[in-house]
Amino acid sequence: MVPVVFIWFVSGPWIAAAPIVSLCGIVVVCQDYSIPEEMAKGSVVGNIARDLGLDVKRLKSGKARLFTSDSAEFIDLSRERGVLLVRERIDREALCRQTTPCALHLQIILENPMELFRITIEITDINDNSPSFKNDERRFEISESAVTGSKFVLERAVDLDIGINGLKNYSLKPTDNFILKTESQADGSKKVEMVLHKPLDREKEEHISLLLKAVDGGDPPMSGTMKIHVTVLDANDNAPVFSQSVYRAAIAENSGKGTTLTTVSASDADKGTNSKITYAVSTTMDSISEIFTINEKGEVILVGSIDYEKSKTYQIDVEANDSGGLSDSSKIIVDIIDINDNHPLINIMSKSDSIPENSQQNSIIVMFNAVDPDSGSNGKVKCSLSENIPFTITTSHEFYSIVTDSELDRETASEYNITVTCSDEGVPSLSSSVTLTLQISDVNDNAPVFERSSYEAYIVENNTPGVSIFTVKATDADWKQNARVSYILEDSSVNGVPVSSYVSVSADSGVIHAVRSFDYEQIKDFRFCVKAQDGGSPPLSSNVSVNIQIQDQNDNPPQVLYPVQTAGSVVAEMVPRSADVGYLVTKVVAVDVDSGQNAWLSYKLQKATDRALFEVGSQNGEIRTVRQVTEKDLLKQRLTVIVEDNGQPSRSATVIVNVAVADSFPEVLSEFSDFPHDKDYNDNLTFYLVLALAVVSFLFITCLVVIISVKIYRWRQSRVLYHSSLPVIPYYPPRYSDTLGTGTLPHTYNYEVCRTTDSRKSDCKFGRAGSQNVLIMDPSSTGTMQRMQSEKSILDEPDSPLEESPPSPAASLSPYRSLM
Repeated sequence: MVPVVFIWFVSGPWIAAAPIVSLCGIVVVCQDYSIPEEMAKGSVVGNIARDLGLDVKRLKSGKARLFTSDSAEFIDLSRERGVLLVRERIDREALCRQTTPCALHLQIILENPMELFRITIEITDINDNSPSFKNDERRFEISESAVTGSKFVLERAVDLDIGINGLKNYSLKPTDNFILKTESQADGSKKVEMVLHKPLDREKEEHISLLLKAVDGGDPPMSGTMKIHVTVLDANDNAPVFSQSVYRAAIAENSGKGTTLTTVSASDADKGTNSKITYAVSTTMDSISEIFTINEKGEVILVGSIDYEKSKTYQIDVEANDSGGLSDSSKIIVDIIDINDNHPLINIMSKSDSIPENSQQNSIIVMFNAVDPDSGSNGKVKCSLSENIPFTITTSHEFYSIVTDSELDRETASEYNITVTCSDEGVPSLSSSVTLTLQISDVNDNAPVFERSSYEAYIVENNTPGVSIFTVKATDADWKQNARVSYILEDSSVNGVPVSSYVSVSADSGVIHAVRSFDYEQIKDFRFCVKAQDGGSPPLSSNVSVNIQIQDQNDNPPQVLYPVQTAGSVVAEMVPRSADVGYLVTKVVAVDVDSGQNAWLSYKLQKATDRALFEVGSQNGEIRTVRQVTEKDLLKQRLTVIVEDNGQPSRSATVIVNVAVADSFPEVLSEFSDFPHDKDYNDNLTFYLVLALAVVSFLFITCLVVIISVKIYRWRQSRVLYHSSLPVIPYYPPRYSDTLGTGTLPHTYNYEVCRTTDSRKSDCKFGRAGSQNVLIMDPSSTGTMQRMQSEKSILDEPDSPLEESPPSPAASLSPYRSLM
């Protein structure tokens, strides 16, 4: 049910009922005014702001405007003053003719929020029209035999004014032979007749002139006149008489011209020419005579156009006249039958061009009215909307509202074309339609979405800082600013370092750049998060995980772990002359800190004193003999092995291996001092020797006496312990551990101390020597042997620590020992 509240307003000289009607959230207030016609332009009709209880500012902010389908040219609204003004001169007679009351119907519409006020302005009549006759003169031919009381129908005057200003009475002068008789009719008009009250005498007065005057009731009164000329004829005793005083007829409004409405009939008791009757339409309204006519047979014929919506009934006055001048009158009432010939009229009163997608249900977007000027079922209108749209239509009387009936989603539909169709209930039904376009404005209700749930990218190490790695991409289903995505690097750390020192992300494009050059040997991968944030208010965001994989580059050469290359001593591997083919001389051990194929190492013999004697395993770096050792083979063999990785381009390292071909150490002791030193080492050694020589020379003079004394004392002690002049040859044939853990070399060292063959005491042996021997000699071997002689007493002691103590950690870690 729609609640209705009536409020009474007093406006103008009379009281009007102003109902307030609630139509689907719209407040409709009715206000009535009354003004006289012919008011000057700019005249105030009424203070609409005061009468409706509105603030003038509300009229401005609500964009108040008048809406009307037929009265827009007469009334104007002043928003600044809050009053209704006369826009054009209003002529009540031209506007409404004889219709009463005559009123203008307006609607005032306010927006934000929408409000509707119905205004009715009644136009009151003023005496601005005088009575008038269609003809200035009227002629009668009356027989002198006309009896007293004979009636002669006169033309009625027409006064366009109504009410008190309308036609009031008639007067006829002179009244010697005729008097005036008026008779009121059912439609409010007066029938005017001239009645003979004194017989005529043609011989006395053949022509009589009369003046008919019509006066209205205005103040001052206005009048109109018509001259009547009477010609007295000889006797015609009987006047025509109609068979009915009132005739009724009905005709459809779509009837064509020439259609016969009805037939009237009148008779005359006279004979001859005095009984011949003619018919005529005596209605004084020009419009009637233009629409209907009557022929000599009394048939009333349609000659103009009729419209039910303009006039529902017509009254036709007809006369029957005989040749003697006598007449009679009758009335024909014509009812117009309505047909469904008008389409419904749709008038948009207010509409919204756009609406936010988060609007609540039942939000009003359009207000309109739909009317059909037809009557009955032909004028009943029903309106509907196009299907599959989230809107519905509500109605109250002829006013309609289009409201939302479900949630809107701009991402699903950003625009709706709403077609409103209004149909009447006629047969066949007629309809009208109008299409409205409604834009759905965006609301930030969608967060950015990345193309992937996570990203993984690769970059080769040693990259240039600032190079782009890859691009993350996120899309937002919203529109314009709400869909503008910015990319932000989330705060995190990699190995305790902020991730921003590793990578950066472009806020606009999502391109991820490397901030630094990466080193695969330091960091192989790291993970961080990127946030995509839209430009809405408040903004929405989403995160994605990014994993950066550092790809290795061949930027490190192989590193040789064994044999260790030193500058101060010569390392030699011993090969006995009895060694078989395939004898394992030693193994070159190298590593590469790169990964993958960049760390795959291969070994190749680059140079050798005798290339036919040795070979190097390309995969394991093992140096083996390829033939039987002969007496002709040189004692000293020098091998150059190159170690290469599998990178592109390849990187390499070179190692020099000295090999002594001999069965015992004394055999080659003197030869080892001849191994050439590395040139670079000799160059450096020369510098240090010169520096040391200068220091020693400085101290030599001051220390000479002390040195000589110590030498003599040590020489005497050595003579007591040793009688042989041969030097002691210490050697250390260890089995070096394999740095790669392949098990080819044991983890312990075996030491053997050998003395001269004529020693007074038996040899002291600590373990057994292995099959591989390493001879390590300092080029200054003579001094070394002298110092070893001074240690003879230590070796002869049965409780010497050398018998019990195991190899020191330094011995187990070093692949060789140097004797200084």
